[in-house]
Amino acid sequence: MRYLISCLLILCSTTIANADDRITTAVAAVAADVVFMRHALAPGFGDPANFALDECRTQRNLDNIGRQQAVSIGAEIRQSETQFTEILSSEWCRCKETTELLGLSKWETFSGLNSFFQDFANKEDVMNKLEHKLYTLNSGVTLMVTHQVVIRAATGQSLGSGELVAFNTLSKATQKFRLD
Repeated sequence: MRYLISCLLILCSTTIANADDRITTAVAAVAADVVFMRHALAPGFGDPANFALDECRTQRNLDNIGRQQAVSIGAEIRQSETQFTEILSSEWCRCKETTELLGLSKWETFSGLNSFFQDFANKEDVMNKLEHKLYTLNSGVTLMVTHQVVIRAATGQSLGSGELVAFNTLSKATQKFRLD
């Protein structure tokens, strides 16, 4: 009898844990091969006029709340059943810091995720690189940490800081969600 009760408790706790696996649920809902994430909270709007890609001090960056948000999102991703085959980040410092703080596996920057909001990157170049990447993805699910304007151009979805959208590159289906 104890064995039966133990098995039922394990089964129930597994079901409850899986029911709260929001990332895996969103990915499965649309058979996503990409999850776009908007960088964590970086207060303000746009970047300063003296923006320089290689100088974080000239950019709008994460604050302490944004850093904690990225750590929290990373913890939830690590507890999920979803494993990313590739992790890419915009070259902007707020995206790189978000990606680093997620605490996931190896990642790299990709200029096809850079913001063209204030013309610090050319929209046509960015979107051409991104579209090429979306058509040549490795199998599995790729995480892309980027900016609202890139996500909206690629998926039609507008996201708040730290929000995510599961995206199927073939059907263009989307499932928006939050982890923090």
